[in-house]
Formats: sequence, structure tokens, C-alpha cells
Amino acid sequence: MKSLALALTLLLAAPGFAQVQINIDLPRIVFPAPPPLIVIEPGVQVVEDNDDEVFFVDNWYWHRRGGRWYRNQTHNGTWVVVEERVVPPTIVRFQPGHYRKWRGHQKGNGTVVINPPGPGKIKVKGGKKHKD
Repeated sequence: MKSLALALTLLLAAPGFAQVQINIDLPRIVFPAPPPLIVIEPGVQVVEDNDDEVFFVDNWYWHRRGGRWYRNQTHNGTWVVVEERVVPPTIVRFQPGHYRKWRGHQKGNGTVVINPPGPGKIKVKGGKKHKD
């Protein structure tokens, strides 16, 4: 009887194992080449005419989905979840979806700057492209 009581005590005192699994569906936004970007204010660009709202700030691509922010350092890399405190405040204040499918003519200033990461900028004036 004593050995049964000892076995039960050891069994109940043994450490338990728990498993917690958190799944976050990461965005699957991939561009085959650096996408055309439109300057929406100094230091902030948005991917032109894209179904997903993707910003380019401080050499990072940024995307907000479902109340979470994601970032990616390349146009074809993997997105990672980030805390809102690391997201540039300029883009946090934008109304979600406002720059989705954005086209430069919506700014009404007559000039659209498409600035893909890498050398050179393309300015579009009156429908004609000029390479800087």
C-alpha cells in the first residue's frame, strides 16, 4: 500500500507538459522586381496601384493587416510581424486603406515621382516618362 501511495505521489508531482501554438498568417505580398513607388509625402512612398497597401519608408516595406503591422526589407522577401512602436509614426496615422490602389494623379499636383529602390528616379509629367 505504501508503494502505491508513493507511486501516486510521484506521478502527481511530476512536471506537466503544455504546448502553446500561435499561428499568424503572414502576408504573401511578393513583387518580382522592385515595384513602382509614389511619393506621398517626404520620406514616405506607397506602392503604386496595388491591391495591398504597402508603404516604403526608411528602406523597409511596411504593411498593415488586421490590426497588425508587418515589415520586409526586400520586394520579394518574407514579411515579419512588428510591434506598432517600431513602425514609423507617419504611416501609423494614415487611415487604413486610404493608399490602397493609389495612383499619383489623386494628389492633383501634376507630377508623380516613381522611385523604386536602386539607382535613378522616374518622373512622370503629363504621361511622359523622364529618367533622372
